[in-house]
Amino acid sequence: MNEVVQEWINKAEGDYLTSTREADASPPNYDAVCFHAQQCIEKLLKALLITKGKTPPKTHDLTVLDSLLACVCSEWNWPIEQLRLLSSAAVIFRYPGESAGPEEANATLAVCKDMRSHLLELLAESNR
Repeated sequence: MNEVVQEWINKAEGDYLTSTREADASPPNYDAVCFHAQQCIEKLLKALLITKGKTPPKTHDLTVLDSLLACVCSEWNWPIEQLRLLSSAAVIFRYPGESAGPEEANATLAVCKDMRSHLLELLAESNR
């Protein structure tokens, strides 16, 4: 596996661990759960893009990364609503005026877990 791809994966796994730890904390920081869930998926999408020979743009918008990945990875297909949920949850709750609650945190973390599993499988297949 390419060193750059491995670094993206390592950083994504750090975000995943932070998100899941924070979800279990007492009291949890739901905003952080949402932010790190999105960051995990963003980094895994970028790792897979690199594996497929595409340089990822400097964007946090998962729908943009999804569109690029769909062009180079026929095995990739994910519901756009879930990508939008993660993207918006990461941004909206980072600023005053909005805060995530347990429902938003649970929803974003559930999507993250499913996407993470699928993306890690695709990454493993791409590196065989």
